[in-house]
Amino acid sequence: MHVSEKGLNLIKQFEGLRLKAYKCPAGVWTIGYGHTNNVRPDDVITEAQATELLIRDVLDVEGVINRLVTKTLTQGQYDALCSFIFNVGSGNFMRSTLLRKLNQADYEGASNEFLKWVYANKKKLAGLVKRRQAEKDLFNS
Repeated sequence: MHVSEKGLNLIKQFEGLRLKAYKCPAGVWTIGYGHTNNVRPDDVITEAQATELLIRDVLDVEGVINRLVTKTLTQGQYDALCSFIFNVGSGNFMRSTLLRKLNQADYEGASNEFLKWVYANKKKLAGLVKRRQAEKDLFNS
């Protein structure tokens, strides 16, 4: 499977587009649509470069899902997981109860796990609450 346009748009919506490097709420240097790999404080990119980085980053996320998830997914579930993993990272997903429940075909239980991932540096963030609810809604669509 591959992320749909709806899934990409969800990521874009919550990541936002920033053409100059900035520190995200978790304190990580970020640019474009949430790209964090090898970002330096003085980096500046174009919108086309931001889209290219997003597509490359999402390919990595797709590889994680296709490797770790053993059950069949709907497009909505796949897209929601793409957004989730893009945000929390593959290592966190790999160790998550969400993945364990998903691979047990406990789709409702997996869905309920999204809302537990709303903290950055031990602080509950309103933006993450909104994102997780949108991911949960898409997962259940």
